[in-house]
Amino acid sequence: MGFLEKYNLGQTLLIDKDLDWTSFDVVKKLKFLIKCKKVGHAGTLDPLATGLLIICTGKNTKKINDIQDLRKVYTGEFIIGKTTPSHDLETEFATYNEVIDINEKKIEKVRKTFLGEQLQRPPKFSAVKVDGKRAYQYARDNIDVEIKEKSINIYDFKITEVNMPNISFEVTCSKGTYIRSIARDFGDRLNCGAVLSKLRRTKIGEYDVKNASRIDILVEKIKEEKIENS
Repeated sequence: MGFLEKYNLGQTLLIDKDLDWTSFDVVKKLKFLIKCKKVGHAGTLDPLATGLLIICTGKNTKKINDIQDLRKVYTGEFIIGKTTPSHDLETEFATYNEVIDINEKKIEKVRKTFLGEQLQRPPKFSAVKVDGKRAYQYARDNIDVEIKEKSINIYDFKITEVNMPNISFEVTCSKGTYIRSIARDFGDRLNCGAVLSKLRRTKIGEYDVKNASRIDILVEKIKEEKIENS
């Protein structure tokens, strides 16, 4: 089987995405390298997030919707007592609050409120469409728009470490869940604010980041494969 034929027939590539790469950056890099017309990702990761990004090529792009519907597992960290417009570290801190009255008992009580089916409002800085435009386009122009809540499911939510003002967590959730919105709402329920400071996607269904390659390593492997088949 030839190099191009292999990718046109369909491959599912597991990437351990680095910081500052957009999901589109990864798709663009691989599309240029393998010269395959159909290359897409099965679920966006923000530039400030790392971890599992699934890339499908050729006929495997038909699997993208099914993969996107699978449960996701994320690990990360909140900083409580601060807020930003984007609910993460992409934008500057907007408010600062004391956290001296926050303890693990209160954190545990708030954690339990997130479990199960619920409505969640996506962040203002998100790709959700409002009247034909992306929400982040309005946010960058300081225009307030109403973003409708969406139905999500949080199957599991663990607090793995508390080291004030940092709270580490692991979340198992449904498609469409914004972890930045969980950070925002977690801070609201603690009455002190919170921002997402770290995020890593570890699983999508049975796909595990342990079996993924960093983009630079995968690129070298593909280049070697290309030479061998030339």
